[in-house]
Amino acid sequence: MAAASSSAFQVFFGRVMTDLAPITFKDPAILLSGPVDYSMYQSFRDQLAVADGSPLVVVELSTLGGDPEVARMMGEDVRFHSDLSPDRHFIFLGKAAIYSAGTTFMSFFALENRYLTRGTRLMVHERKMSKQLAIEGPLTTCIATLQATLHEIEASIAIQNEGFENLIRGSRIEMDDLLAKAPSNWYIEANEALDLGLIAGVI
Repeated sequence: MAAASSSAFQVFFGRVMTDLAPITFKDPAILLSGPVDYSMYQSFRDQLAVADGSPLVVVELSTLGGDPEVARMMGEDVRFHSDLSPDRHFIFLGKAAIYSAGTTFMSFFALENRYLTRGTRLMVHERKMSKQLAIEGPLTTCIATLQATLHEIEASIAIQNEGFENLIRGSRIEMDDLLAKAPSNWYIEANEALDLGLIAGVI
């Protein structure tokens, strides 16, 4: 187990400090694996409902990626429930692989609430688009079609960068460095993520 100098994890929520022993992660309240899609979202919602009222909710995830908007939906649910019940603590535990949309989901957790198992890899990349444009009709309509696609790309970049900012907030990573590495897929091993300040501990 690699974390701070203490043998137990210390997580801060405002002025409250909670010591988390490793056994805390033995039976996560929410277990998610596979593609980040609407099936995962439904499983997440079902397990979140069962965990309703629990003071500490560990969310364990292993994924090779998927739909970033579904990841944002799950992240917003975590944020909403955290705001609704400030005394509840939501902890992220990444296992084996946290790629793409999985990293997006992790970004919704405060840095102090993020943990990875040994050997886990994070993968960060830019959003991708695959789209064909058919340009035909009156010229003004052609311009509108091109502008609509441009606006879609610009909005997607803005949403992507908001997620990047959430991911690195409080870490030792600069946004320019992340933007330079993301287009070619950036893989980060658990201990490197800890050294970079992206997570609170490795278990």
